[in-house]
Formats: sequence, structure tokens, C-alpha cells
Amino acid sequence: MASPNVVEFTTDNWNEHVTSGKLVVADFWAPWCGPCRQLSPVIDQLADQYAGQVTVGKLNVDENSAIAVKYDVMTIPRVLFFKGSDTPVHQEIGVLPKVELEKLVKKYSG
Repeated sequence: MASPNVVEFTTDNWNEHVTSGKLVVADFWAPWCGPCRQLSPVIDQLADQYAGQVTVGKLNVDENSAIAVKYDVMTIPRVLFFKGSDTPVHQEIGVLPKVELEKLVKKYSG
């Protein structure tokens, strides 16, 4: 991960981050996924832009398959938004422009 502000979500730290009360933006991805690599710089930019306000991170679905199964993630990239609970408040599938992700962050972080 290029940005130091991007959290690497794992099975071990998932609940701690997702139930923190902060808005959490979780990018479900895999290293072999071309569209995931395309979305990665946008996730890095969001993490830097909202550092300290929003938790932005990535979850490798190959290494953390139990979490991917829990959220029925069959297609990646998939970005899930959480706010104070492990139930997503919103999700998007595919590569989105930064401006669209920013709108969602603003909508759910307030």
C-alpha cells in the first residue's frame, strides 16, 4: 500500500476498526484484480485526505476470506462503508471516480 494512512484490514483487526464509531471505508480487493489496482490510488488519496477523520483501509479477500464471505463479496473491487457497527451503511461495486467516493464519505461521515 502506497499511503501510510491506509489501514490493512485483517480478520484479527476487523471488528476493532469497524465498530470504532468513526466512518470506515473498506476496499475489498485482491492483488490479481486489475480493476482493484486501478482503484488503489483513489483509496490512497482518500486515506490521505481524510486522515484522522475517517478510517480508510483495504481488505485482501484472498487472505481474509471469512470476512468476504460474511459480506457476500463475490465481485471486487467492492467498497463498503461502515458507521459504528459491522453492518454496512452503503456499498459500491467496481471502480469509482474519487469525486463519487468523496460524496459518499461526506454523506456518511456527518
